[in-house]
Amino acid sequence: MKLLILFCLAITFAASSAAAQDQYIFPSGGGPSKQFIKEIIALTGKERPKICFLPTASGDSEQGIIRWYELVHDLPVEPSVQKVWISSYNQKKSFEEVLLNVDAIVVGGGNTLNMIAIWKAQGIDQVLKKALKKGIVLAGGSAGSLCWFDNGTTDSRPSELSVVEGLGFLPFSHCPHYHSEEYRRPLYFKNIENGIFKPGYAIDDKAGIIFKNGKVFKVVSVSETDNAYFVSMKDGKVVEEKLEATILK
Repeated sequence: MKLLILFCLAITFAASSAAAQDQYIFPSGGGPSKQFIKEIIALTGKERPKICFLPTASGDSEQGIIRWYELVHDLPVEPSVQKVWISSYNQKKSFEEVLLNVDAIVVGGGNTLNMIAIWKAQGIDQVLKKALKKGIVLAGGSAGSLCWFDNGTTDSRPSELSVVEGLGFLPFSHCPHYHSEEYRRPLYFKNIENGIFKPGYAIDDKAGIIFKNGKVFKVVSVSETDNAYFVSMKDGKVVEEKLEATILK
């Protein structure tokens, strides 16, 4: 009887361990680079992972899709694209069937506000939550990084930069294009100071942060001058802490 109980406990432990997949999210300040894709490949733990590109924020831009395939054509991946401007005539698989059967999902740049609205209308936001729990690597830059955080700075509306709400998979605020667009940093500081934003992460165009299970795991950059920062309030002032990065070659 004791052996049977021990056997059942061992099976239960193994099943729970298998279910508890590490969750990786890899936001970058700008668009994806070959070096960043190589990092994503490594995070999947697969020799030839299936990586799906979501060009929603650019309106399923054909140019963006072409650039995606050009970026990964000589890398050990099985690339694909999931558009949202589709119909039931030309796509028979659901978004869930497609997105939960890949190893990584890379979200492209564009209009974050519109992208989030479309995802919620189509139920893609819930599919992405399932993907994260399943251990599928989530990544992207610009709009493709903003979407994973609680909120951040966006150019998605007319006239001026504003605040956009993300999916909240990472419980922080976020600022992409941190030093390449002059109004991003001042707005980010202002919104952290007045409490609109929680403390969060600002990332330059050629840098990125890999989060593992909601915590910073690794900071990377393809340039000595592009960095990532943790921005918060300390003693009544906004403080910017530069994070040590690994330079990818």
